[in-house]
Amino acid sequence: MSPWPTRPHHYRFRSVWLLDAPPPDVYAALEGVESYPRWWPQVAEVHRTDAHSGTARIRSVLPYSLRITARETRHDPAAGVLETALHGDIDGWARWTVRAHGSGTRALYEQEVEVRRPLMRRLAYPGRPFFRLNHALMMRAGRRGLAAWLDGRLGI
Repeated sequence: MSPWPTRPHHYRFRSVWLLDAPPPDVYAALEGVESYPRWWPQVAEVHRTDAHSGTARIRSVLPYSLRITARETRHDPAAGVLETALHGDIDGWARWTVRAHGSGTRALYEQEVEVRRPLMRRLAYPGRPFFRLNHALMMRAGRRGLAAWLDGRLGI
């Protein structure tokens, strides 16, 4: 079995955020994408284009920005699910699933994407560990930022 993926431009990510806030508050923060740049350091810009779509620029540790267009495909507060189709430098989908966990919330983030950006495609094999680490660092900072936002430490 090869150590290299058969689809080198394809990524699946999964992150779990445990937060000391009630699920409705976490869901409200996650559905309010315009506020992401205020609490998630790597989300540099978010612009709504209509009630269900928008654009974003994301930049983490590596010296490049991803530009994406996101279109809401599922918005279900009762089920605690937010799902989005992604296009641009990456194509695919992302989903938040928010559930009660003890006295707080468990927010599960899942993403499946294909890299479209030419430089990232050329660097698929040697860059893969760095791209995955970059994503992990971004998600860690996002969890910390959201926890601070929900706790009121970042202002509203």
